[in-house]
Amino acid sequence: MWPLYAAAFTTAFGAHGIAANLGALSGDAVTSLMVLGGLLALYDGAEVLLKPVFGTLADRIGARPVLLGGLAAFAAASAVYAVADSPGWQWAARLGQGAAASAFSPSASVLVARLNPAAKHGRAFGSYGFYKSLGYTLGPLLGGVLVWAGGLRLAFTVLALLAAGVAAWALLVVPRVPPLPRARQTVADLARRLTDPGFLRPTAALAGATAALSVGVGFLPVSGATAGLGTVATGAADSVLAACAAIVQPQAGRALDAGRLTARTGIGIGLLTTAASLACAMLPGLTRVLLAAALIGIGTGLITPLGFATLATSTSPERLGQTMRSAELGRELGDADGPLLVASIATLATLTHGYAALAFLLTVGPIALLATRRRTPPTPMSKSVT
Repeated sequence: MWPLYAAAFTTAFGAHGIAANLGALSGDAVTSLMVLGGLLALYDGAEVLLKPVFGTLADRIGARPVLLGGLAAFAAASAVYAVADSPGWQWAARLGQGAAASAFSPSASVLVARLNPAAKHGRAFGSYGFYKSLGYTLGPLLGGVLVWAGGLRLAFTVLALLAAGVAAWALLVVPRVPPLPRARQTVADLARRLTDPGFLRPTAALAGATAALSVGVGFLPVSGATAGLGTVATGAADSVLAACAAIVQPQAGRALDAGRLTARTGIGIGLLTTAASLACAMLPGLTRVLLAAALIGIGTGLITPLGFATLATSTSPERLGQTMRSAELGRELGDADGPLLVASIATLATLTHGYAALAFLLTVGPIALLATRRRTPPTPMSKSVT
């Protein structure tokens, strides 16, 4: 499992370690905010477009070859800019990194599910989420240190070596998991599976959690600055958010496996906690920013391992790649749509109204589920036959 956790760290570190330093320390390539936006979008855009392709490929040829190929491609893409060091090659490198991450990230999720029994899925995905959160947390800091010490070329060089090392480690340690035979699937069959409540509910929860996480990282510093807080205080809020998410995920997974927490209850609590965090963000002062960050981290830390464990348990093994890449795609859409929703409403009204709108959407799911439970009549007991 350790190479899979390292792959999770690599994709998160690669995404945030470079992105956090492009605007300030890449003046030769970033000549305007539009150019910066394009460079930032390349990584996630490639993931959104290509994850469906590589998820299906993982089901057909096995997740391990796609994992190894993706890590090798990530190392090669990173090495391109480390060697060439020109603005054009920086675009190519970021596009290549995103494409490679779209291959090895869902493949790692599939292997986490295939290499662990259903009774240990919660713990396994909790640990996987912990190391991914660690990459998101340390990425901006370590990336900043690397760029300060040797420029972007050094950061890309370290990413190339990291991906190559993880690929070699996985080649030696991760066992071969052959693809399972699959029944022929029509477009109608796929549509039914992807619209089934057993898929939609956890995927929608994962998208909502990612939307709130992205909004917290992007907009809580804006709220803090508006309240007169400095960059140290707002940076501390983002660190609190990531740290809470990293700490809660393994604990939530263990509680699920031990039967102390059900996935439905945990996801519902996570959504309500995340909604409460956005309500806190509407209050004034440093305390509200830190409390909002902590609650976002706790809420997303609950939802992420429970959502993925639910999907892994309810999916036939031969379709895991397709399911995981669809869930990852849902998260990517939440990552993009959450900030877009809040920004749109903030433009028309205020940022507080944007927080309120997202909080309302996050509470709809648990409330609807509770209402459905109350309306469902108890199952009548069958009469005995004498």
